[in-house]
Amino acid sequence: MARGPLYQQDYKPQFSGHETFPLRYGWLKKCYDRVSETQLEPNNKALCWGDDAIARFGVGKNMVSSMRHWAVVAGIIQEQLKTNHVTTTPLGQLLFGDKGVDPYLEHPTSLWLIHWKLATEEKKTTWYWAFSYYPAVTFQREDLIVKLKRKWPNSSQTTLKNDVACFVRTYAAQPSSGRDDSLESPLTELGLIKPISKRDEFRFVRGQKNTLGDGTFVYAMLEFWNTYSKASTLSFEAIAHEPGSPGRVFLLDENDVADRLSKIDSITNNVLRWSETAGLKQVVRRPDFDFNSALEFVRKDYEFSDEREAA
Repeated sequence: MARGPLYQQDYKPQFSGHETFPLRYGWLKKCYDRVSETQLEPNNKALCWGDDAIARFGVGKNMVSSMRHWAVVAGIIQEQLKTNHVTTTPLGQLLFGDKGVDPYLEHPTSLWLIHWKLATEEKKTTWYWAFSYYPAVTFQREDLIVKLKRKWPNSSQTTLKNDVACFVRTYAAQPSSGRDDSLESPLTELGLIKPISKRDEFRFVRGQKNTLGDGTFVYAMLEFWNTYSKASTLSFEAIAHEPGSPGRVFLLDENDVADRLSKIDSITNNVLRWSETAGLKQVVRRPDFDFNSALEFVRKDYEFSDEREAA
């Protein structure tokens, strides 16, 4: 029996919002900056996305909508329900704030964080489903469309086709054509999906991810844990294999997950502890741990990178 949020009876799939444009370099910072400078206004939504946004961002109306969509689903800004108020988020502040660690997305940690947000966002049905539920290593676009249509038969065929095309363009680098690199999605740098033939065939690249920092892995695990279980322990099986887990979303194999978990005591200063007592492989968290502090582990990845460059 399939598990996870996409298989709940009341789940409503979403296959739109991006206006067929994949995420582009610079978009998230532009949206963050505009929201940041207006968020003290009680009804700043119109100030961010109103008619003057076309001139401010230098793009068409559909692209403004796309930029807004990506900033929301990537967890950079938050639109308050039933209000006209838009605010920045702790993740957005970490990356793009006054002392932002990576405003131009030059560090792979930032890309892993954005990927994590997209692939665990229930509003991004294709993204969540492809990384957490799709059963094969290789696929053609039509494979995804057919399976999504089978699961959600009331969805428009055209909408599904456009969404799947946008999904592929988000992760799979396009053949070089001499065009502006800014039109390419920054997430292609992660190498999670690669073309394998001229027949519109692609593969998910599973295995060790050398640019994925341990702090980012811990952050992702804690976000997953916070929604998956209220227990003080989290099993290896859940971390490696459950829908929406780090193992699934980052396309890690079991050995890499196990290696990262074996170091978790030192990475977290014993706030989290790896245990194999009585044959049970699991992470144990301290009872007083505050999930809201999870982003602090991500900071260590940036600090570690800076230290290596300075050495």
